Amino acid sequence: MDELREIICITCPKGCKAKVWEEEGMVKIKGEICKKGKEYLHQEFLDPRRILTTTVVVENSHIKRLPVRTVEAIPKEDLHRAMDKINRVKVNPPIKVGDIIISNLLNTGVDVIASDDLPV
Repeated sequence: MDELREIICITCPKGCKAKVWEEEGMVKIKGEICKKGKEYLHQEFLDPRRILTTTVVVENSHIKRLPVRTVEAIPKEDLHRAMDKINRVKVNPPIKVGDIIISNLLNTGVDVIASDDLPV
């Protein structure tokens, strides 16, 4: 057993705790965890990912910030670099919900999209 980690499952509001480790190339989980929870813990142990939600600067508008998010989860280890990139972005109206603000963020294949409309 190389690395034993205690992880709290966030699949539902119960917040079940489990011990997770790798043994002989297999991810092992100890705790009373449902099927969805086991999938989450397996992913979280091997390759933790997060949806990134933040805002970008708006120019030429009375609205100062536009909420944005990644379309899919990106590697947790890339969050700070992603924020550095996003913090340099400035947008101008009009923008619709779902418009791509940054394509292929950090070569992850994941786009950053607008989470709200930005009218003229």
